Amino acid sequence: MRLLVIEDDPDLNRQLATALSDAGYVVDRAFDGEEGHYLGEIEPYDAVILDIGLPKMDGISVLEAWRRAGRAMPVLMLTARDRWSDKVQGFDAGADDYVAKPFHLEEVLARIRALLRRSRGTRRASSIAVPFASIRARGGSVSRAIRSS
Repeated sequence: MRLLVIEDDPDLNRQLATALSDAGYVVDRAFDGEEGHYLGEIEPYDAVILDIGLPKMDGISVLEAWRRAGRAMPVLMLTARDRWSDKVQGFDAGADDYVAKPFHLEEVLARIRALLRRSRGTRRASSIAVPFASIRARGGSVSRAIRSS
């Protein structure tokens, strides 16, 4: 799994990248919104950790641009802002989850695992056709195809 961390604080960026790498993820890093936006546009990330308060381009603008461009990777917003209105703004921009600083790295890791589980679940096929049968994932139905002679 390939992740992108966009955080302008060098120490926090390094801590997140190290924890995620230790957990088995491949991690790319950006330190401002412009660089993060660019990487998110050109690379196929499985999930992104995105700070709101970034230099050059704020995290909300980065996320809105990705969503307008059809980029659907899960995004965990990470920010020092803890007001409910900031959270609503992040979710309305297209965030999938939100963590306020300070936080425990274990919580961020757990939230990333949950985002990845949910995103994989939405990519499953709704039905499978095999010779002489059709299996529908929704509803759990199996129907037999009728052979014509």
